[in-house]
Amino acid sequence: MRVIMTGGGTGGHIYPAIAIADKIRRKNPDAEILFVGTQRGMEKDLVPKHGYAIEFIEVTGFNRKNLLKNMKTLQTLFKGIRQSKEILDRFKPDIVIGTGGYVCGPLVRAAHKKGIRTYIHEQNAFPGLTNKMLEKHADKVFISFEESRKYFKDQSKLILSGNPVRKEFLVCSIKNNREKLGLGATDFMVLCIGGSQGSSTLNKAIVSAIARISQDPQVKLYFVTGKAHYQGVKDSLVDLLIENGDRIKIIDYLDAMPEYLSSADLVISRAGALAVTEINACGKASILIPSPYVADNHQYFNAKVSSNAGAAILIEEKDLTGEKLFDIVLRLKNNKDYLNKMSQKSEELGRLDSVEIIYENLDI
Repeated sequence: MRVIMTGGGTGGHIYPAIAIADKIRRKNPDAEILFVGTQRGMEKDLVPKHGYAIEFIEVTGFNRKNLLKNMKTLQTLFKGIRQSKEILDRFKPDIVIGTGGYVCGPLVRAAHKKGIRTYIHEQNAFPGLTNKMLEKHADKVFISFEESRKYFKDQSKLILSGNPVRKEFLVCSIKNNREKLGLGATDFMVLCIGGSQGSSTLNKAIVSAIARISQDPQVKLYFVTGKAHYQGVKDSLVDLLIENGDRIKIIDYLDAMPEYLSSADLVISRAGALAVTEINACGKASILIPSPYVADNHQYFNAKVSSNAGAAILIEEKDLTGEKLFDIVLRLKNNKDYLNKMSQKSEELGRLDSVEIIYENLDI
């Protein structure tokens, strides 16, 4: 069996593709799996790191604010379509699976025209433009939230699968991971993550709250800044005379997310679909700050699903301050019953069978 996985840009599109590919490989050890992405996205590093071959096409997203820039985008799109056809002719896949990002467009469309079975997966509660356009070219459309069903035209194609997470999230041991990180029974571990590339706004709010957080001996903060923001945050801590050590630990990028997430008592995070899914898979209470800068404000809709269920507290970025963040952290730390109820609701939202549902519906 030969499979092409395509999806890219951020970890939110790439890690679900890797989870699906891992499942296919476990069930079919002889399967040949090729990823297709762009040189600009994180896939160029993440995919080879997980043991898969990758090829690249040239394609960029449409600029909704400056239409004149889309002339070049169209030229690149035609080139990407041509490159996609060349890859399909050479690799001859049995199926093509797209997991989001504009790189999916040319490949899924070209595969459909060649009669190859095609599938797309939508991670967000509010579907992205690419997947809405690709619906007519897909044999099946996997959705992660019931709320996204209304945005697709052909309901017969839709399968509610949830968002697939890597196997590591499903088998991690909380006790062993806490011990590995040096966390004691009375430590209140707060994990702050701003998405795969970090968030300057969230980082500033955390930095402004750190002086107060550091005064509570029970709180241990693991603060994932994003590589581009790491040095700036580190310099800010120096200015505040706060050491980067055991109690306040800053990290540029976290590849061992299952280990840290399973150890957390509370998570502060952006509301990308993958982040929300991983938080719920581990059954963690969270404070979600959706990014207002993403297309169609889709992170807000992701966060609303968790907040409406009682699994998360939603703070819009316009309302975000370090003081407000600290007050909520302190309130949750001191109200274990409420925190436990949030964790229970999060666990109820978590879907552990998503990759299994997707695999069983691939018509392999």
